[in-house]
Amino acid sequence: MSAAEDAVLRALGAVLDPELRRPITDLGMVREVAVEADGTAVVGVLLTVAGCPLRGTITGDVEAAVAGVPGITGVRVEMDVMTPEQRNRLKEQLRGPGAERGVPFNRPGSLTRVYAVASGKGGVGKSSVTVNLAVALSRRGLRVGIVDADVHGFSVPGLMGITQPPTRVDEMILPPVAYGVKTISIGMFLPENQPVAWRGPMLHRALEQFLTDVFFGDLDVLFLDLPPGTGDIAISVAQLLPGSEILVVTTPQAAAAEVAERAGTVAAQTGQKVSGVIENMSWLQLPDGQRMELFGSGGGEQVAARLTSALGTEVPLLGSIPLDVRLREGGDAGSPAVLEEDSAAGAELRRIAGQLARRPRGLAGLNLGVTPS
Repeated sequence: MSAAEDAVLRALGAVLDPELRRPITDLGMVREVAVEADGTAVVGVLLTVAGCPLRGTITGDVEAAVAGVPGITGVRVEMDVMTPEQRNRLKEQLRGPGAERGVPFNRPGSLTRVYAVASGKGGVGKSSVTVNLAVALSRRGLRVGIVDADVHGFSVPGLMGITQPPTRVDEMILPPVAYGVKTISIGMFLPENQPVAWRGPMLHRALEQFLTDVFFGDLDVLFLDLPPGTGDIAISVAQLLPGSEILVVTTPQAAAAEVAERAGTVAAQTGQKVSGVIENMSWLQLPDGQRMELFGSGGGEQVAARLTSALGTEVPLLGSIPLDVRLREGGDAGSPAVLEEDSAAGAELRRIAGQLARRPRGLAGLNLGVTPS
């Protein structure tokens, strides 16, 4: 390999696969590199599947990376598709040799913190809270994923602005990435706005497939956006992810707080930990600086206090999010409010995310493979 070709290959090390978030050089996606006499770089790239929806993104990223190499006058990207053998090597590289199917977040070596975001009733903004917390943590440099477990009322793809479908590599599903967050939802597999009429066993199987077949890689945090209440999905999450922690979302209204308490006390039956309570729609800031409490006050504190008493462990109120039109506008536009520096709701959500970010991934019980000499 010539010096020019070696420089091109080094530049390609900075090109990440948009779904796997790893260098294409590490994933065996670079078939060949050549530099012609006139300085044109020819880069052969292997796609995982023929219909890869991010073909154009990969092409643009390769062109941008190689164009900056000294002496290169042009870039030509030639696309091809991996053979079955190459795909098998890639899957083995990602999942490990001989890796068995199962929920990777339950394995002894997993350090991923799993938060199941729950609410007693619908309409409290649980999905908006989930999405904004995930994006805020991603902006802090954490590796974050979301499973939209609200199969009947899925909304996460719209809130994240995701329109592309997942990529399937044989039985492995690669989730789309938006704002650095890997996301999966049943809505990505359905025609626009088609309803899902499934009962318990199908709901359990869908969640299980999301957790076993979708390749998230090594995450720092995984959020599950649960449906409201304490039904089938909440029970399935406790079974499939026994180490998951619950975040309870409520509004200040007393009636909503009473229902939200039930979503938290289910932890007493499932053995899960309740990590905290988040109060949404807490107040509306008026032009004269006063706060209008449209839905009353104290609901979040009430839920936190009652859960602390019922569970026998401290359940903090993590924060109170004000009503903010930019939170609604961002959700409609697929642009989370935490991206807006002057959004009051976004600022509070970033503060709450900061509390979650300061909780380190635990090493208790993990075999580090170190032996004394």
